[in-house]
Amino acid sequence: METARAAKRSHGHPLVWWLFWYFWEAPRDILKITGNFVRFGINFFSISLLLKTLFAPWRQYVWHYPRGFDFKAYASVFFSNLISRLIGAMARIILIVIGLITELIMLVIGLLLFFLWFLSGPLAIFLIFIGGRCLLGM
Repeated sequence: METARAAKRSHGHPLVWWLFWYFWEAPRDILKITGNFVRFGINFFSISLLLKTLFAPWRQYVWHYPRGFDFKAYASVFFSNLISRLIGAMARIILIVIGLITELIMLVIGLLLFFLWFLSGPLAIFLIFIGGRCLLGM
């Protein structure tokens, strides 16, 4: 069974096939791969979950209020829970920043490869031309 790409190539000149691949299929695949890496990073760092639980207590460490009214005990529990939430928020913010930096790096590398792909053909032709001139002693 033929694929859609193979069916398109069943007729025509090989140069046309190569041009179609070089200027259409390969750049599209580079962008798809870049998108896959970005989606992987978002899922790996769980950025949306970290944002939803930004002020949740760190590792679910929670102190419970005592029975009766004791101002010192209530203040101690309140500030302990507050510190636990602040530690959780700091840890999550650090992970979010690391995740976003990683995402940015993956996106920049993917787009850089996308643009370098178009430069690789003319650069190869130029280098072959220069190499030929060097071999012929010009």
